[in-house]
Amino acid sequence: MATNMAGRGVDILLGGNAEGLAARDLAAEGLDPETEEGQTRLAELFALHEPECREGGDKVRELGGLYVLGTERHESRRIDNQLRGRSGRQGDPGESRFYLSLEDDLMRLFATGAMNWVMGKTLDDDVPIEAKMVSKAIERAQNTVEQRNAEIRKDVLKYDEVMNEQRKVIYKRRDQILDNADLRDEAMGYLAEAIDTTISTFCVSDETGEWDLHGLHSEVAAMWPTELTEQHLREAMTTDGLYEMIMGEATAYYERREAEFGDDTMREVERQVMLRIIDQKWREHLYEMDYLQEGINLRAMGQKDPLVEWQREGYEMFGSMMAAVATDFVTYVMHAQVTVTEQNSEPQVSNLQYTAPVDPSEAPSGMQAAARAQAAAEGLDAPVEAIEEFSNEPVVKSEWDKTPRNAPCPCGSGKKFKLCHGA
Repeated sequence: MATNMAGRGVDILLGGNAEGLAARDLAAEGLDPETEEGQTRLAELFALHEPECREGGDKVRELGGLYVLGTERHESRRIDNQLRGRSGRQGDPGESRFYLSLEDDLMRLFATGAMNWVMGKTLDDDVPIEAKMVSKAIERAQNTVEQRNAEIRKDVLKYDEVMNEQRKVIYKRRDQILDNADLRDEAMGYLAEAIDTTISTFCVSDETGEWDLHGLHSEVAAMWPTELTEQHLREAMTTDGLYEMIMGEATAYYERREAEFGDDTMREVERQVMLRIIDQKWREHLYEMDYLQEGINLRAMGQKDPLVEWQREGYEMFGSMMAAVATDFVTYVMHAQVTVTEQNSEPQVSNLQYTAPVDPSEAPSGMQAAARAQAAAEGLDAPVEAIEEFSNEPVVKSEWDKTPRNAPCPCGSGKKFKLCHGA
């Protein structure tokens, strides 16, 4: 009796287990083995059963010992040897014998040579086949399975390497956010990245006449209440000119909000928004990568290497995710409304709200700005009209390592840790 789970082997004691019999009788009498009375009675029962078990074991050894009958061989040679070793006969005399069927997967799929040799013999079904050739064929089949499994693990490792590198980037970014007290430089970097990505999207051509200035203006208006018009954008003759114009207005608006909230409050707003958006986008990215991996092997039908395609598309999707993080961060910070409460003489951000212009008269971007705000709001699990509240309880990073995977996440999202920050 054995399983391929470590520590689950059974040591069958010849003649019986005196301790087990004594514990069984004690439980039948209704006594607690933890009490003094129970321990005394347990010792008496053990002394009663111990000679019987010793005598029974001697009789079994005289008859030849324990006979272990195996009905299957494990496909892994290492595990097979472990199972045979822990199958019951722990150093006692006896015999172990294994019987295999030619219909077992190990023989049918991986021991074809032995199968052909056996099928060439005109033997009845109930005639046992005993030959060294069969034993060696089983060992070769086990070796084939081991090599096959090793190749599968190596292939899985190559695919996981892509996700591992992305995971390192995200976790390093989160550690920087949690450890740094001043994130203004990071916030301005996100602002510059969002503007650069937006310009690259709508101004692809070198010809100014082919620029989508309407789309560019709509996207900028979705990120903050811009005072720029399409005519202002049209006056910029180069993409560098566009960048300087838009970045100048964005920086000025950001500084006005910073002066409105105060430096300490603005730093806390930046931290909370960064963490929330990165966590949300990373979870979405993991789902998208899982979906991509499900069908990536079909690329081989198009004469393409699935691994190369996985690496290429995974890199592109990760870049798109990081660009979306920057854009969403700018959108939320520019539209954030904060309520500050005084606790222990220090300002605390108790209620961080996000509102976006959805009325055409308030949003010069029109329908695209409304759609952009809707998508951004859904990124934080709240509709445009809703108010997103951020917990003011600090998340202690050191506690995350101690959090069980199925326990609620310390961030207060209400989700399991494995589905939130433990993803």
